Amino acid sequence: MITFFAAIILLVLGYFTYGKFIEKVFGVDEQRTCPAYTKQDGVDYVPMEWKRASMVQLLNIAGLGPIFGPIMGALWGPVAFLWIVLGSIFAGAVHDYFSGMLSVRNNGAGLPEIIGKYLGKGMQTFTNIFALVLLVLVGTVFMTGPAKLLADMTTGWMTLSVWVGIILAYYILATLLPVDKIIGRVYPFFGALLLIMAFGVAGSMILQGYHIPELTLANLHPDKSPIWPLLFITIACGAISGFHATQSPIISRCTQNEKYGRKIFYGMMIAEGIIALIWAAAGMAFYGETGGLAAMLAADGPGPAGVVKEVATTMMGAVGGTLAVLGVIILPITSGDTAFRGARLLIADFFKMDQKPFAKRLMIAIPLFIVAYLLTLIDFNFLWRYFAWANQTTAMIMLWAAAMFLLQNGKIHWVASVPAAFMTVVTFTYILMAPEGFQLSTSIAYPLGFALALIPIGLFVKQVFSAHRGQISITPAKKRM
Repeated sequence: MITFFAAIILLVLGYFTYGKFIEKVFGVDEQRTCPAYTKQDGVDYVPMEWKRASMVQLLNIAGLGPIFGPIMGALWGPVAFLWIVLGSIFAGAVHDYFSGMLSVRNNGAGLPEIIGKYLGKGMQTFTNIFALVLLVLVGTVFMTGPAKLLADMTTGWMTLSVWVGIILAYYILATLLPVDKIIGRVYPFFGALLLIMAFGVAGSMILQGYHIPELTLANLHPDKSPIWPLLFITIACGAISGFHATQSPIISRCTQNEKYGRKIFYGMMIAEGIIALIWAAAGMAFYGETGGLAAMLAADGPGPAGVVKEVATTMMGAVGGTLAVLGVIILPITSGDTAFRGARLLIADFFKMDQKPFAKRLMIAIPLFIVAYLLTLIDFNFLWRYFAWANQTTAMIMLWAAAMFLLQNGKIHWVASVPAAFMTVVTFTYILMAPEGFQLSTSIAYPLGFALALIPIGLFVKQVFSAHRGQISITPAKKRM
């Protein structure tokens, strides 16, 4: 229990200390007019009050990741707490802050444009394709997950296919309509439900005397699956998530002033980290040992959705449990809709298509949803694994872009380059040994993953030396970009 409380305290302190430091490193300019006003179009560029924007951002980024990921990550034991805390403060929140604020600074630019500006046109083209695949995967995963939960709660003709159709219809509306018509109006209420649900589970664990294990670095996974790098991929959105870099530009186009960036981008990642921490603790405490949780998560078991339902209903009773499950249903839906919205904007930016005319929005959206529906016919676990790896790979690319921005502007680059290097090693090693990757043994994947990661790391180090020799342009730190 001490570890759990200490972890929450550290996350909160991280927002007020390291978050403030990151804000200072970036260099907020409160006098700068944001794209919400300079490009206001009534569809995507719409000024939004920071409290509402924060709730929308939280629901945009907090899909199944901070719940399903930590539940699956709990199989490794309390070491999961360590990754959630350190990952959220020093990697995830930094990633989210720069993805949001660099978009604000670049007229609401999407992720590929940001990557292109700081890492080159080749990486921009790659990121366009990679981010589009990630967004469609996210939208599909966040459609299938809640549909399964809803199908379990209903009977008769309300089957999985029916719920997929209903959620898909909502996604179409949320993708096409102006951001303030559905998303901006209902998300703050859903955000409140999300927080009530998370703290309800936390309160129940504490008041009912569940034993939350203390920190240990031991590998408690029943199958002894290695902590490195599997844990860092499994717990994605609860520590760091590249999906967030595709979502932050949506709210950057609604941000009224740069001074709200820490609250909206850094702060909401910390909030997601707290949610992840609660569900990781619930997964460990409820089943008492990782073997019981593993049985639930087995291929023939009810999966993480079943864990959520059982934990919430048992801890909070029928009414509280139902509200908690509804929160978990709403959570992914409110990320899936903005995933498709982000995909529409990404395609529109790439082809320079004006999105004010409804017909042009429809032209992009229809093919997206056809592909997404076809993907719902694929096994959920298969989709989740590819989503998790693509997610962390996108985060790694965004962090390198942030590091280049800082280097080019004479700022402290290590706040982004160190987590970027870490995630580079993680993602390279994972794909070499993963079942959906090259399936190499750890004795080969570990050294090879590190060796391959040295290539992008070395390229950045070369840029650092060039900067010190005055061979690349450096903007004085006092000068605002």
